[in-house]
Amino acid sequence: MGTPSETHVLVLAGGLSYERDVSLRSGRRVLDALRAAGLSAEIRDADVSLLPALQEDPPSAVVIALHGGTGEDGSLRGVLDLCAIPYVGSGARASRLAWDKPSAKAMLREAGIPTPDWVALPHDRFSELGAVAVLDRIVDRLGLPLMVKPAQGGSGLGAAVVHEAADLPAAMVGCFAYDSTALVERFVPGTDVAVSVVDLGSGPQALPAVEIVPRDGVYDYAARYTAGLTTWHAPARLSAAVGDAVAEAALAAHGALGLRDLSRVDLIVDSEGRPHVLGVNVSPGMTETSLLPLAVQAEGLDFGKMLATLVGRAVARGVG
Repeated sequence: MGTPSETHVLVLAGGLSYERDVSLRSGRRVLDALRAAGLSAEIRDADVSLLPALQEDPPSAVVIALHGGTGEDGSLRGVLDLCAIPYVGSGARASRLAWDKPSAKAMLREAGIPTPDWVALPHDRFSELGAVAVLDRIVDRLGLPLMVKPAQGGSGLGAAVVHEAADLPAAMVGCFAYDSTALVERFVPGTDVAVSVVDLGSGPQALPAVEIVPRDGVYDYAARYTAGLTTWHAPARLSAAVGDAVAEAALAAHGALGLRDLSRVDLIVDSEGRPHVLGVNVSPGMTETSLLPLAVQAEGLDFGKMLATLVGRAVARGVG
């Protein structure tokens, strides 16, 4: 990818999603890591000044540290394609698919990858068909407990575990505050793990699984980003056989959705040691409490050098 002085990286962070603050923290960490690896890098927001800046002084490549729709729904990646700017990460189409949880789960199920049973419910249908009748059918079909979360979104915002049918309406209302469609899926008790997948040139590889143990039992926004509310184990406390199964499921999900460079696959391991894929993130958090950097450290990789390698691959790949 040329010498460090020839390669200039633009880190995009911020945006207007609910995850703006987390994105800014991710972006600053990525910026510091790239500079520590010897690359020239700067950070900027994805606002009205971005396109003129790209046209006036195009970077060698972009690293997207935006979370939420801006960084994950594929739209910004499509714009970068139009501007002929290479970027690290999955392309626009694959990102769009992974961002919409019901669509991604349908693709995973079609590929034979275990994922909990679910129903996606737009707010309009919820109102038109009658909330009580719809919720009764959901409980009859999926049972209890249930996980309710936005069909499009991240960082645990709007997500809730429902143990009693009487608590489901409030969970739906909380979910609809973040998205017009709720994903309601069967809650699978077990061990929460995240597997980061990276491709440094020899094909996708699964980094060590990170086990997530939230103090209050739910890995919501506060648990993710408040010190002391969650304990992480990297690598996860899994047997070798279960660890292999989790890695295989993550790699299968990464491939089934057509992702590239890096992703984070969230899974639950049930009491029988079987992994179930909950979702896939194409723009993983890079903060001090984020899961991908923990996995990178557990693998013994240098975070900045890993990012620099991904930048080099993006530059060599070009646009698209």
